[in-house]
Amino acid sequence: MLRIGITGNIGSGKTTVSKVFELLGVPVFYADYHAKKVMTEDVVLIKAIQNTFGEEAYFDDGSLNRKYISSIVFNNDAELNKLNALVHPAVFRAFDKWAEQFNANFYVLKEAAILFESGSNQQCDKTIVVSASLDVRVKRVMQRDHLTEEEVLRREKKQMPQAEKEAKANFIIFNNPQTMVIPQVLEIHQKLLALAQKAWSGNIF
Repeated sequence: MLRIGITGNIGSGKTTVSKVFELLGVPVFYADYHAKKVMTEDVVLIKAIQNTFGEEAYFDDGSLNRKYISSIVFNNDAELNKLNALVHPAVFRAFDKWAEQFNANFYVLKEAAILFESGSNQQCDKTIVVSASLDVRVKRVMQRDHLTEEEVLRREKKQMPQAEKEAKANFIIFNNPQTMVIPQVLEIHQKLLALAQKAWSGNIF
């Protein structure tokens, strides 16, 4: 089984594209969802967060005190980096455990907004970047999250440049209004199936 990473900058539509792969029967691990999950389920991570940010990081019922954590890491890159340094390894562990149940599949996807930034691309055999022009992405996020253009651009600047992600990727899916996504997904799907079959037969891909 191959492990394929899929990412893209804000508003690129990486989650939508991942859903298309799911329709083809490809299991998808959504890193953001599992990051929230491990913060209340991974005992090692919970202890590390409490040691770093204080016992107040969790309520008595074991749920995460998100307001408290947000007050610490919001607009504080140093504190955010501390949190990410704790959470990312836990998400890596969760992905490894999750992937075990799909050993009979040709490949699985790991959808992550910061695939390259977090180093989780190192868990993947190949990577896909979903790309769209900046003006398209800004409009999408403004409509989706009810943000101003300035707010969206501020978030965009905190991410690795799209061109840099494209340069690192094995495959690129262009998700602009004038491009058709499904044919691109189908083409990559066939290539990944072929790579997986080669890997199973013992050939180097």
